[in-house]
Amino acid sequence: MTATLERGVRTLIEQIDAPTATFFTSCVHCGLCADACLFYTETQDPRYTPIYKLEPLRRVWRQEYTFWGRWRRLLGLDAPLTDSELAAWEPLVYDGCTLCGRCSLVCPVGNDLVYMIRKLREGMVAAGHAPQGLKDSTRRALEKGSPMGVTLATLQAHIRHTEQETGLKVPLDRDGAEYLMVFSSAEIAEFSDIITAVTRIFHEAGVSWTIASDAFEGTNSGIQIGASELAAELLGRIVRAAERLKVKTVISPECGHAYTALRWEGPDLIGRPYPFRVIHIIELLDQLRAEGRLRTEGVEQARLTFHDPCQMVRRGGIVDPPRNLLRMVAADFVEMPDAGIENWCCGGGGGVSAIGRADSLRLKVFSKKRSQLEATGAQTLVTSCSNCRVMLQDGLDNYHMDMPVVGLTELIAQHLAPAGKREGAAS
Repeated sequence: MTATLERGVRTLIEQIDAPTATFFTSCVHCGLCADACLFYTETQDPRYTPIYKLEPLRRVWRQEYTFWGRWRRLLGLDAPLTDSELAAWEPLVYDGCTLCGRCSLVCPVGNDLVYMIRKLREGMVAAGHAPQGLKDSTRRALEKGSPMGVTLATLQAHIRHTEQETGLKVPLDRDGAEYLMVFSSAEIAEFSDIITAVTRIFHEAGVSWTIASDAFEGTNSGIQIGASELAAELLGRIVRAAERLKVKTVISPECGHAYTALRWEGPDLIGRPYPFRVIHIIELLDQLRAEGRLRTEGVEQARLTFHDPCQMVRRGGIVDPPRNLLRMVAADFVEMPDAGIENWCCGGGGGVSAIGRADSLRLKVFSKKRSQLEATGAQTLVTSCSNCRVMLQDGLDNYHMDMPVVGLTELIAQHLAPAGKREGAAS
């Protein structure tokens, strides 16, 4: 056994905790997780069955922590993991899983398969078996502060553009602001209008906010690749900036895994509670709506539908806020089949979007989203995750579907009413 493989196996052994052991023990092999995974439903390849993807971790659990498993290993009836096996499993664990959580949702005995996939990825990274694209994006995040290589200079250029366009000041490193706004790489690099959108919205709503020059990026590549130490380092930058600026709340951007890292896993990753709270930008906008501080005018006449980002909705529970906001600006809003917590993934979450070799598979399984969209008759697709937005547009282009993909925050900003006006669907 090579040193790298030994390190990977040791990491897998360390990852097996009481919940993982319970999950493997209680699995009834019903196959429901397969029908919940778009990689299985759209390919009919049994290798993409979620519980099958976990076989390396299951084998280590069996050999190390069960009586009969230890005996079978000692008798040579259950061979230890090999480097070639882990190499063969890498595409299943990374290319064929977006960590969307649909399999966990439908498991009849409550097994959290995403929780276990994350643990398996920890061992894969330690063994040297992670996709090059994810390695590169994680390295850029650590070295440059952004998985896409976005720099502070890039952000400052967009800030200057926003200030020129709106005549408003974009606060940078403002001490004592109530909110710290964090963006994702994709928002800054590809959808920078969101900077203008939040600037206008926060101005009209009277929100005290700022951006940190040393922690403006929320995308957490460590979560995606499966390296908790790296995830903690990336998250720690935001925590330190929030503490330095003494903000009360950190705003997660329209980015699924940024929200997961900040809202749900952050205190565990850094080993202590936050001195601030975390809120998703869509939650904040809905809060402002409920308080009467966010007012809109006019409505979209095109039929709209909404794509529920997995980490935000299914894994994060933010189901009603985006719909409350859409009802402010949509004359004709229609839900997709399986909307809400049961919605199907865009196909590019969990780091899949950074894996070039996975593109053909990702576009193949987009057929599930295509069928959802065709059932709605919608003309415009709205979402609240920048990564989903890129993947959705890519999939639509691949299937020759002429449908614009719009960010929800920007859509609200387009209909923003000046302070004092109460036209539209404010409420």
